[in-house]
Amino acid sequence: MNLPPLVQSFVLHFGEMGGRWGVNRTVGQIYALLYVSPEPLCAEEIAEALGISRSNVSMSLRELQAWNLVLLRHIPDDRRDYYTTPDDVWLILRVLAEERKKREIDPTLSVLRELLLQTPRDDADRHAQARLAEMHEMIESLTSWYDDVKKLETERLMALLSLGAKVTRFLEVKDRITRFGRPRKEPLKTLPETEEGGG
Repeated sequence: MNLPPLVQSFVLHFGEMGGRWGVNRTVGQIYALLYVSPEPLCAEEIAEALGISRSNVSMSLRELQAWNLVLLRHIPDDRRDYYTTPDDVWLILRVLAEERKKREIDPTLSVLRELLLQTPRDDADRHAQARLAEMHEMIESLTSWYDDVKKLETERLMALLSLGAKVTRFLEVKDRITRFGRPRKEPLKTLPETEEGGG
């Protein structure tokens, strides 16, 4: 790679992480290169910078475009296509989260649903299904929360994340208010003792 050491380190690391995120190493490297590049790059410049084939660059760029992670740019008097990344750095997080959900969470939910629909044969099956139902409910709750969060605009998402421990404190206050507002259980009234021999 004919890149400055800092950029090269970032590009190589992003390529390695790509495999863990479920994307091709080259796709990760190209995204990283475009992300730190001060100007849009054409396919030839990308191939030369990374030392990879032009066809590999073209396939990877198509994949990145399908995910809306790169933008096409045109330069006056230049017939070549140039590429850059969106300004929103949170976009990559959203895309990676969605891809991981599709590959890891959705299949697990499908399997859990199928197992919960089966008729239990004995107590062991019933116990297992009860445990699976708890897991299914938990994952469904997280998925529902994720679906709500991913619709937030970046500014709102950042505001939500900046709350941090404040959310916990808010929930603690809410719990105290809820407990305070509950009617207290009155102690059982005991019947007065009657005097023996009273008439």
